[in-house]
Amino acid sequence: MNALTPDETILGLLAAQGQHGYQLLETFQDPARLGKVWKLSTSQLYAVLKRLERQAWISGIEQWSESAPPRIEYSLTEAGWRVLDEWLSTVAPSASIRRVRVEFLSRLYIAQLLKLPTAPIIARQRAVCQAEYARLQSAQGNNQQSMGYLAAEMVITQLGAVLTWIDRCELVLQSTQT
Repeated sequence: MNALTPDETILGLLAAQGQHGYQLLETFQDPARLGKVWKLSTSQLYAVLKRLERQAWISGIEQWSESAPPRIEYSLTEAGWRVLDEWLSTVAPSASIRRVRVEFLSRLYIAQLLKLPTAPIIARQRAVCQAEYARLQSAQGNNQQSMGYLAAEMVITQLGAVLTWIDRCELVLQSTQT
């Protein structure tokens, strides 16, 4: 499985509007936005921006101001828009608890920011988690004394909680969209 990176989340933020690094960092540090989802330092953010620029998913233009040092304002390229669109419409997101917490919440945040419907994102995440929940339950052995049983039981219990939480996300987001 590939590493968890904020790449697509940053693309989504830049899709909403061109921004410089410190503006992006504020979003990742604000607990009301992505601060409880991602833990990202200044150096990590700038390393990601450099990588995204090398991949030609974003481009930066130096902005000058009399009252501040020069800053690079980043915006999406056409390739960046394609990557973002693919990420937002991922058919089979991961059922990993960590990825649900980070990627799913990031997708929801970006969809809301871009005024896109969140229902398809929620439905796809729910379907993947339900399928994994059912698979794990059917694969569960009967030897309740084994560590393997206990480990599987923990994951099944976590996925059950995640499914309940996804329902809660849907209700909360429906109430904010009406």
